[in-house]
Amino acid sequence: MEDKRILYVSSEVVPYLAENEVSLMSYDVPKMINDQGGQIRIFMPRYGNINERRHQLHEVIRLSGMNLVVNDMDMPLIIKVASIPKERIQVYFIDNDEYFKRKATFTDEEGNLFDDNDERAIFFTKGVVETVKKLNWVPDIIHVQGWMAAMLPVYMKHFYKDEALFADTKIVTSVYNQGYEGQLDENMLGKVLFDDIPEEDVKLLAEATYINLMKTSVAHSDAVIIASENLVPELAEFVENSGKPFLPYTDKDKFAQAYTNFYKNQVL
Repeated sequence: MEDKRILYVSSEVVPYLAENEVSLMSYDVPKMINDQGGQIRIFMPRYGNINERRHQLHEVIRLSGMNLVVNDMDMPLIIKVASIPKERIQVYFIDNDEYFKRKATFTDEEGNLFDDNDERAIFFTKGVVETVKKLNWVPDIIHVQGWMAAMLPVYMKHFYKDEALFADTKIVTSVYNQGYEGQLDENMLGKVLFDDIPEEDVKLLAEATYINLMKTSVAHSDAVIIASENLVPELAEFVENSGKPFLPYTDKDKFAQAYTNFYKNQVL
């Protein structure tokens, strides 16, 4: 994978958030490609429970300052960056005071999903793409992990379809069991349609459950990785019947070769 450019877009990444299936793989996979000589960038949201001082986040003024439109509202984009110690890996953080200042990731103290999680996902997606455009960094692959990043394939295939920068970029989505209970805002579909995305292609978001969100993400991806052992049958069946190249679940101690071969032989 030497000199290949891979953009990792993740909901959660260690060491910035607690260890779980998504956050660990969102670190291990980029590290593996970095060790092989690949060029990588990692993007994640700058949740308010990330300790900026401990992890030495700092704002990148030249990338910040633009406004992104979400559901007809202008929302300022703030970009912060940090380096994972010892790995020489840069992580970019998408920030906005309205969406990410609260001291939590996805739910309140009672465990209820934040009402604006759908808008946060849209803002995160647009923030990633706009920042990569400003960097003028052309990824060969965009690899999406975690549900907060799941709208990126949708926006890449529709909202950003005419961006020459991404003409040859392929999108891989990892599908996990780690999602959320219930559903996102009941008006999520309307907010996505506001961006002129065809309703037929995102109609499942009328009921924005985790399964429907991931089905929509898979449908707009070029390839898929089953990243959880014993993936919920409805999602596993959807992936297998999607017609997309997919990599079955691979044990963590064997993933490096499997992911590398999948990138080389099924994606690039």
